[in-house]
Amino acid sequence: MSKAIFYHAGCPVCVGAESEILDLVGIENLHIVHLGEEKDQIPVAEDFGVKSVPALVTPNGHVLHINFGASMEDVKS
Repeated sequence: MSKAIFYHAGCPVCVGAESEILDLVGIENLHIVHLGEEKDQIPVAEDFGVKSVPALVTPNGHVLHINFGASMEDVKS
């Protein structure tokens, strides 16, 4: 994986974190996935180990849970 992946669900916590992450790493280094709009990506996020959003998956595959906005169970419903 060449870019980090930022997973979020569109909540205010997620949107704020997205803005901060974009400022830190730049859009050219980040793939953004809105799980509320791309529900087919939920299993992919879970396979990486994402337990809640917002979360950042590094290019090395490590999951960084940034702040608690919503659990994956909340995102699924």
